[in-house]
Amino acid sequence: MLQRVLILSKYVVFIAVIAALAGSIALILYEAAVVAEVIFNAVRQGGFELTSGRALAIGLIEAIDVFLIAIVALVIGLGLQRLFVDETMPLPRWLKIDDLEDLKGYLVSIVIAVLAVLFLRQAVERAGDLDLLGLAAALALMIAVLVLFLSVRRRE
Repeated sequence: MLQRVLILSKYVVFIAVIAALAGSIALILYEAAVVAEVIFNAVRQGGFELTSGRALAIGLIEAIDVFLIAIVALVIGLGLQRLFVDETMPLPRWLKIDDLEDLKGYLVSIVIAVLAVLFLRQAVERAGDLDLLGLAAALALMIAVLVLFLSVRRRE
């Protein structure tokens, strides 16, 4: 009985896989529409003025942030599928997931990229603002801790 329940548990994980993949696809499609709207609005409102260029840059940076989050969902979905449902599923060469530690490593790496994009967005929005230094220090500390986590994990 217990063995049967454990075997059926992989289908519960499959629900998480489907949800992560569906969420990833939905985010990508939604944000692609947002990017198209940002481009359209920038051209319609300001043409080729500095303010419309800055609005376009901020919109694209925000889109990159959302795309990275969508990639997190995609990697998590593929990783869960590979680890819990079908370990023979072929993955791209760059995506090697053999255990939960590999999956956590990809997640931490993408979080670092998202934090960098967050800082870039703030830097573009608040060019010349000294308050940006506090945000930079906080993000640098967070990224340093995550890099330390990755390096300790690799040594093990």
